[in-house]
Amino acid sequence: MFLCGVPVAFANPVTQAQGLAQSSLLVQEQGRDLIATRPDTLRIPASTMKILTAYAALETWGRHHRFETEFYTDDAGWLWVKGYADPYLVSEELDTVVRALRAQGLKRVNGIGLDDTFFSPDVEIAGRSASDNPYDAPVTALAVNFNTVNLVRTGDRITSAEPQTPLTASARRLGLAGAAGKQRVNLRERELAVGYVGELLAAKLAEGGIPVTDQQRIAAVPRNAKLVLRHANSRTLAEMTAPMLEYSNNFIANAFFLHLASPRGTGQVSMASARRAMTDFARARFGWRDAVIDDGAGLSRANRLSARQLVQLLDAFTPYRDLMPEQKNDPAVRAKTGTLRGVSTYAGYVRRDGSWAPFALLINEPIDPGLRQRVASHLAR
Repeated sequence: MFLCGVPVAFANPVTQAQGLAQSSLLVQEQGRDLIATRPDTLRIPASTMKILTAYAALETWGRHHRFETEFYTDDAGWLWVKGYADPYLVSEELDTVVRALRAQGLKRVNGIGLDDTFFSPDVEIAGRSASDNPYDAPVTALAVNFNTVNLVRTGDRITSAEPQTPLTASARRLGLAGAAGKQRVNLRERELAVGYVGELLAAKLAEGGIPVTDQQRIAAVPRNAKLVLRHANSRTLAEMTAPMLEYSNNFIANAFFLHLASPRGTGQVSMASARRAMTDFARARFGWRDAVIDDGAGLSRANRLSARQLVQLLDAFTPYRDLMPEQKNDPAVRAKTGTLRGVSTYAGYVRRDGSWAPFALLINEPIDPGLRQRVASHLAR
């Protein structure tokens, strides 16, 4: 492949990116445009949308915020769990919960109630497909292990791929439906995902010496139930945000996105209310009038941001720059990638002459995805 008669492998990557018809590039130094190619054209941002979601979360709650999950008991001896979209409620957190419940005197559980009413039951993420892949996991207000299970299938034998995660009946059924070898699949739909919380919690309670019946119900916490534990996650918001950006975790991003529609956990959240809340945040903070915000992870192809809007966001994100992923083999670049079919984006910071300069590259046409890293490294040199 040649560009203006020059082999692409040897072409200036910045020039190559600028020469694409459906691309935008903006680099600023000290608030002034250094390179600007169609910077105000709205394009599909893909996962660079996660930077906006991260910024809104950090500004709303602060770096040290910890998400909470509530545990109640009722007169019938049931244990009730109410979720408030803690995206990092993982197996190890349940171990901590069980120890705390035992310390509160819990000796037996006659049934487990699961309350995910913080999110509307019809929440559906735009752009999420029906695949079994972890990045297509449903987003629920009550979830464990990112609404995924990690399994190994050997013939008809299914085992957990994680020593900290007991095998449950639902996980075994999913494993038998999959291929041989290691599997990491998502829990597909709300009822399965929320029900799995109850299964895993029951297994953890039994391991902790608290007998549990197999009764389980998805419903709101009864009014007469007594709060016995408010569990704060061991990870801070900053400790969740960094891996969300590095590994482009859609589940975490959209859990943040939805929760931001009701930061204090009051009322019920829908996708419509979450879109309104993030749109209002962007307008109030940055004055954006033409941006289109359809989800918080960048899965939706309806999202639209310009390179200038992303650079404006990155300028504001400067206090949190340490949470941005470092480009492999180039510490002079800290940036977030975005990838959809026919979309390749990159936004973050390049170190130039001892200071960090924000940049955004949005390419909305098929291209070698490695171009974006080459552009960033070239800008840093």
